[in-house]
Amino acid sequence: VQLVESGGGLVQPGGSLTLSCAASGFTFSIYGMSWVRQAPGKELEWVSGVNSGNGRTAYADSVKGRFTISSDSAKKTVYLQMNSLRLEDTAVYYCNAHRVLPPRDYWGQGTQVTVSS
Repeated sequence: VQLVESGGGLVQPGGSLTLSCAASGFTFSIYGMSWVRQAPGKELEWVSGVNSGNGRTAYADSVKGRFTISSDSAKKTVYLQMNSLRLEDTAVYYCNAHRVLPPRDYWGQGTQVTVSS
């Protein structure tokens, strides 16, 4: 199983970035996919999730209206479009694949997003 994130980088406040997570080694369509971030000195924070089967999405209040999650089952890839970035969005962003029955939980290596002027 592999989850490989890409697309992180340095961006100014108000700017945009798109993160990608390429998945392999499992049946993508039966997993929930999420983006989770960890800012320096803080705990993990769930950011957004998508049901790869039906496309339903959910967002943390802190990013609602600014971030958009999407998935491409053919490419087995999840995206996170991030607009109107703020200083507090600075974090390592991790891709997560999960299911309940049977329980499975996979993580990528993370990609750094730094919002700074």
